[in-house]
Amino acid sequence: MLGIGRPLPGSAEPVERADAARNRALLLDAAQQLVREYGVDGLTMDALAKRAGVGKGTVFRRFGNRTGLMLALLDHSEQKFQAAFMFGPAPLGPAANPVERLIAFGRTRLLDIEVEGDLHQAAEKDGRFGGGPYGLHKAHVMLLLRAIGVDGEVPLIADTLLSTLSAALVIHQVEVLGYTRDQIGDNWEWLIRRVVVSPVPQLTSPPH
Repeated sequence: MLGIGRPLPGSAEPVERADAARNRALLLDAAQQLVREYGVDGLTMDALAKRAGVGKGTVFRRFGNRTGLMLALLDHSEQKFQAAFMFGPAPLGPAANPVERLIAFGRTRLLDIEVEGDLHQAAEKDGRFGGGPYGLHKAHVMLLLRAIGVDGEVPLIADTLLSTLSAALVIHQVEVLGYTRDQIGDNWEWLIRRVVVSPVPQLTSPPH
């Protein structure tokens, strides 16, 4: 049973007590587990209350409704992903070499999209390229590309790589084309290894 305490009055408080924030994170961890086991449709307020060992009223007070829970889960998932690639262990975190970090970045992102794809797809429709998570992801990929010594227009290369991790594309590849997450991850690794070893062609003077 998770030790979920009574939430602060008003779930939209800009600052939570440490214990309230910790209990909220425990609820969202439980929600993420449910999604990974049963899909988005398996995440209901009743199911979360049962998994977390709390009353349903606690879940409603914390998130308001299922839409509020979904949005909170997406934000929670994104924060965990960012913490992992900025501060976490290898191969995603700083201890690994930049090539392995890039490969792990894509494979980890694909796991999130596979289990929370509808949420990610909805978030993309609400301004995917205007900053926020995408801006941080792009900055991170650019940092790794430059650490590797990739030539060319690095911001454009980063956009090109990240486009293959679009939730809409990944969902189409899985649900319509029949690829597995592992196959898409292998393709991501194949792409990364070619980008980091393939020099940009140099213009040469025409023969006289």
